[in-house]
Amino acid sequence: MGRIIAIDYGNKRVGVAVTDPLQLIATPLDTIHAKDILAFLKSYVQQEPVDALVVGMPRTLDNTPTDVTSAVVGFVRKLKKEIPGIPVYTIDERFTSRMAFQAMIDGGLKKKARQNKATVDKVSATIILQSYLAQNNL
Repeated sequence: MGRIIAIDYGNKRVGVAVTDPLQLIATPLDTIHAKDILAFLKSYVQQEPVDALVVGMPRTLDNTPTDVTSAVVGFVRKLKKEIPGIPVYTIDERFTSRMAFQAMIDGGLKKKARQNKATVDKVSATIILQSYLAQNNL
């Protein structure tokens, strides 16, 4: 089995999370600058077997696109073109940033660490991945 990678795409930073090889545990991997994410993912899939890529799709509470949605759609299109052998799925990412922030509080992270947006992005990607795993009963 290969890993599953989840991506919390933003215009500046991209949070990345990954499963273990058995696809049981979602773990934060890294936060990458948006301009470097495709190169990072290409390199990763050459080093590790990957079964799927999951991208969080931003929506508002009333399920309409956000100001970032079009950028994510464009990124998904590029991802499918640049890494053609791996399926790309999208998943609703509403509330992931809020859930990530709460998870960091519950985990005992100090206020200064919670203000680090790169940490929030990694944790958000992990929540996206956990949601995907739960939806697909993996």
